[in-house]
Amino acid sequence: MGMEKPRIPVKNFASSSFKTTSKASPSDMAVSMKDVDSAFQGAGQKAGLEIWRIENFHPVPVPSSSYGKFFTGDSYVILKTTALKSGSLQHDSHYWLGKDTSQDEAGTAAIKTVELDAALGGRAVQYREVQGHETEKFLSYFKPCIIPLHGGISSGFKHTEINEREHVTRLFVCRGKHVVNVKEVPFARSSLNHDDIFILDTESKIFQFSGSNSSIQERAKALEVVQYIKDTYHEGKCEVAAVEDGKLMADADAGEFWGYFGGFAPLPRKVASEGDRKAETSAKLLCVDKGQAVPVEADSLARKLLDTYKCYLLDCDTEIYVWMGRNTSLAQRKAASSAAEESLLEPGRPQAHIIRIIEGFETVMFRSKFDQWPQKNDAVVSEESRGKVAAFLKRQGLNVKGINKASPAKDEPQPYIDCTGNLQVWHINGKTKILLPPSDQSKFYSGDCYIFQYAYPGEEKEEYLIGTWFGKKSVEEERTTAISLANKMVENLKSQAVLARFYEGKEPIQLFSIFQSFLVFKGGVSSGYKKFVKENSTTEETYSEEGVALFRIQGSGPENMQAIQVEPVASSLNSSYCYILHSGSIVFTWSGSLTTSVDQELVERQLDLIKPNVQPKTQKEGTETEQFWSLLGGKSEHPSQKIGKEPEHDPHLFSCTFSKGNLKVTEIFNFTQDDLMTEDLFILDCHSDIYVWVGQQLDPKIRLQALSIAEKYIEQDFLMENLSRETPLYIIMEGSEPPFFTRFFNWDSAKSSMHGNSFQRKLAIVKNGVPPTPDKPKRRTPTSYAGRSSMPDKSQRSRSMSFSPERVRVRGRSPAFNALAANFENPNARNLSTPPPAVRKPSPKPVMLDPSKVAPKSAAIAVLSASFERPREIMIPKSIIPKSLKVSPENNKPKPEVNTKGSITPLNTRMETLTIQEDAKEGDAEDEGLPSFPYECLKTTSTNPVTDIDITKRETYLSSAEFKEKFGMTKEVFYKLAKWKQNRLKMALQLF
Repeated sequence: MGMEKPRIPVKNFASSSFKTTSKASPSDMAVSMKDVDSAFQGAGQKAGLEIWRIENFHPVPVPSSSYGKFFTGDSYVILKTTALKSGSLQHDSHYWLGKDTSQDEAGTAAIKTVELDAALGGRAVQYREVQGHETEKFLSYFKPCIIPLHGGISSGFKHTEINEREHVTRLFVCRGKHVVNVKEVPFARSSLNHDDIFILDTESKIFQFSGSNSSIQERAKALEVVQYIKDTYHEGKCEVAAVEDGKLMADADAGEFWGYFGGFAPLPRKVASEGDRKAETSAKLLCVDKGQAVPVEADSLARKLLDTYKCYLLDCDTEIYVWMGRNTSLAQRKAASSAAEESLLEPGRPQAHIIRIIEGFETVMFRSKFDQWPQKNDAVVSEESRGKVAAFLKRQGLNVKGINKASPAKDEPQPYIDCTGNLQVWHINGKTKILLPPSDQSKFYSGDCYIFQYAYPGEEKEEYLIGTWFGKKSVEEERTTAISLANKMVENLKSQAVLARFYEGKEPIQLFSIFQSFLVFKGGVSSGYKKFVKENSTTEETYSEEGVALFRIQGSGPENMQAIQVEPVASSLNSSYCYILHSGSIVFTWSGSLTTSVDQELVERQLDLIKPNVQPKTQKEGTETEQFWSLLGGKSEHPSQKIGKEPEHDPHLFSCTFSKGNLKVTEIFNFTQDDLMTEDLFILDCHSDIYVWVGQQLDPKIRLQALSIAEKYIEQDFLMENLSRETPLYIIMEGSEPPFFTRFFNWDSAKSSMHGNSFQRKLAIVKNGVPPTPDKPKRRTPTSYAGRSSMPDKSQRSRSMSFSPERVRVRGRSPAFNALAANFENPNARNLSTPPPAVRKPSPKPVMLDPSKVAPKSAAIAVLSASFERPREIMIPKSIIPKSLKVSPENNKPKPEVNTKGSITPLNTRMETLTIQEDAKEGDAEDEGLPSFPYECLKTTSTNPVTDIDITKRETYLSSAEFKEKFGMTKEVFYKLAKWKQNRLKMALQLF
């Protein structure tokens, strides 16, 4: 049953009260105050939706409470304003025509959309939307659906009001996999078919009938419409039933459903209707000349065919694009729009979308229709021209703030990952991987490949990130080996790990934050690289500690710092960075004139890894010595601008289908977590990062090709943004989404952990109201990974996810901390203002030991560990347990204790009691035999300081009375609270 064509004016579309002048205005289109309706003043100045309804040939604002409510007899103008990451505002305008709208209203809506575009400076993409044939972008504004109401503002129509006392049984047909197009159809058996989804809304129950040929994704999306109807028309209080095509009277719900249609009977085949789109044909380009569309003869479509002084139609059958040159008049643009409207009256023509585009603001879909389109448009509108447009319209009395850019956010990028986990790194050597010792796991060579595994505490369980890193000079054979071995590691974790692929020079913030300190040396040590050098007679030398080497130091702080070896020549210097230059035992540090104290602090830290225990010669830009320049081969010019970072782009979500080597993508507009269907594969394109989300119910054959699909996507560059093939890439399995992925959604982890297909999951939510909470393994208590602090609560975990300058400043400049660090530093080493970053080791399998039986440690370690270690669970690697202590488990097996009631006391309760007792004993032991001194003599700023004391534990030398006065608690309570290192330091540093 075909839809009646809306009565849309064609001949009178070009005629209006608009006036044009022969002289072009700064906006390339003559505009005066009376050209633009006053209702559009101030439109598009902030992100969001704005809607106007055409009433008596004028746009009238629709209150926000009525957004999404459209009447079949009306026409509307809709503006969607989006704030981009770049700081600018993007505008998409639509005019929606109800199936019963009048010719005058439809024509007015089209004209007013042109006026709105003029008020926005001629930058909006304009879409024609016909009821029942809306674009996916338009429908995405009003998720889950639009259900037009009968009636209209024009004469002969009255708005239908919902009668709360009487419920009218209605039948709807739903079509769409990503957004749902809902249409009310006659309540009759003849409306049903095997291909679509139908919703029967009765007074007490809502039925969803799924045709046998419909997909699971379509059924799941239709359930969102069921939820909408339930909430809107039943106040959330009614039953919901799912009926499958083919289930006869055996199912109770099916029997009740068919009872509304007089009993079951075979369904007829679906009759092809006007609304069923036919296969897309090749695009045809037509030039509009004097109101007539004339075909453009060309072998292939190319950008050079479009003349900025003309208007064109690009007829793609299902869409008709109206391209308007920047130097065309308003009359030309109206004539081109009229020609597009006329083309829809051809016999058998489907209800195509008309999309009007201004030169310089072409959409990706439009550009993709051309065989040749330059990466940078020849007619990009400059900021200066935008300013001229704004100034011109302002003189006309219009408020045009929306033309100008919004202020872009300049926040430091965040890693969005817990950086206190366990890190292991393997070096690829030919066909094998070699585990690196902790001291070398942050030192990479540009000619080699590496694999890293990072385990970190997630919300419910331990999460894993397994990645490969390819140096710029690494060989293809070892890259292939790295990918293969990394895939096997993911398989061994039951595919519950995120797989990442990084290239040198394109590393994301996540990698740098995990490693904290990251060094890249020239050359390589793998067999593959050495073979390559030998066969190609490469002149690049591998880094040597005794040779001449120059390192650029970069990063945002101690938790994100890198040292990159560059060519040892003066032109490699940059005024915005600090550098380390060494030749054997001679070491220089060089600070550019534009560097900050943070940059200079990072140099000190990186020296501990590159040239420890050597005092450097400090050089500042402009005051260098001759010896410094001689090591660089002489003085020369060097840049001063900081190396540009890839700006964060607005994310785009694509649904992907891959068949016979061909990749087809469909963009999901205004995406949410609910758009991620477990049967599909999706790509989230952030330009600087590519995320591939793999559903649990995806075809296993497609799942194995996830990496190939991602590489195919990058190669084809669907957004036409010159996407680099070395863009960081992540393969993410459903249920193991990392926080740096979920941040793009309003994420509900309960949904991603549900079982069943998309339809079954949505049905459970619709019936139960909320997603059921599945049984999840509880995350183990995080342990301290060799230098990384444990996190007893989420607040500490979130703080550790990003570098805090204030925290490091306290840590680095505190005299008490420097004195504490002195116990562990080489007395012959240089005096640093800050301690070096801790080297983290892989976590061996821990065993539980009695702390009293552990061999004595060195004096400094014993003093520190006595007050800082966590007594409840002392995790000691097997490798450091003295042989004399490795007794049999039977002899060490604790005997169960019996409480006063005769039952066995749980082990965890006894451990808690033991912990409190040990804490008290610890405090008492520390005070035994220690003299007491006044507080003023114990301060680091004291004029009469006490000598011959342990400066790491100044508070223990206070008398009990003064201790309680200063700390507000007894010593016993203090030691109970100060089990963690950071707490102890914080309290001590505040007082001393």
